Amino acid sequence: MKTTRPIITRRRGFTLLEMTIVILVLVTLISTGLFVNTKMSEWKLGRSASETLRQVYSAQRMFLADNPTRLVSSITATDVIPYMSGNATALPTVKSLTGASLGILVNVSPPVINAGSGVTYDPSGNNRDSLWDVGE
Repeated sequence: MKTTRPIITRRRGFTLLEMTIVILVLVTLISTGLFVNTKMSEWKLGRSASETLRQVYSAQRMFLADNPTRLVSSITATDVIPYMSGNATALPTVKSLTGASLGILVNVSPPVINAGSGVTYDPSGNNRDSLWDVGE
């Protein structure tokens, strides 16, 4: 006599543990993406600021080449503006990480971003990295 074993059928579906792991992976990927996006936005602002500073620095050097007896400390924005590319009518500004519009000091060489009261703005913490500054 043959005895048959009962066939055990497993229900197909996700367990609570599997769903929790999937949700954790998704949350990790989303938070990583948001972090990278924030850092990329900060880098773009810094890169834009450094390009603007390079343009001002180039205009400052052209002005000094035409006026070799002038001291850098006596240069004003109105002296540099005619040497800016694109027929600029004003000295360009840059955006800070908080979105504030900051001016550029042209009476120092190389020019720096003015955070107010003559304080240099450089959130990268390094004045030689060519981010938020002219660098070397």
